[in-house]
Amino acid sequence: MSQGTGILSSSEPSGGAFIDTWAAFCARVGPNATRYALVLLLLLFGSAKWTAGEAMAIQPLVSHSPFFGWLYGVLSVQGVSIFFGGFEIAAGVLIALRPWLPLLSGIGSSFCIVMFLTTLSFFFTTPGVTAADANGQFLLKDVVLLGASIWTAGEALQAARRRGARTA
Repeated sequence: MSQGTGILSSSEPSGGAFIDTWAAFCARVGPNATRYALVLLLLLFGSAKWTAGEAMAIQPLVSHSPFFGWLYGVLSVQGVSIFFGGFEIAAGVLIALRPWLPLLSGIGSSFCIVMFLTTLSFFFTTPGVTAADANGQFLLKDVVLLGASIWTAGEALQAARRRGARTA
């Protein structure tokens, strides 16, 4: 697009400056909004795993998983749910540490990548689950959370690398 033409041009008085300002605001606020929305959801979902209702809700999904179904032979339904909830809470806390400990934040986000890929596998391992039913709709949010985890992992690990280069 040539300078001075089109909607995204900052030299146009009819909106270009607004678009530039809005874009700068979104670029500045978006990363933290994404990171801490992910943290909030992990803490909320992880805390919910300590309730009987959530333990019963995830049981059909987890029990059919070739990765985690065996846990029900070792732990109770509530125990399995608490096991997962503990990991979600720990990952949320690690991701929240980004301003101070970016490497740990990157590790927490990387764990979430594995976790959300695993939960998305329930679409293939749980009989009858589709995007149209309640379990499928519950799982679909993990597509967005996976994307947020990939981004936060990359950003935090790059920051840790830059921080290490400055102190070496």
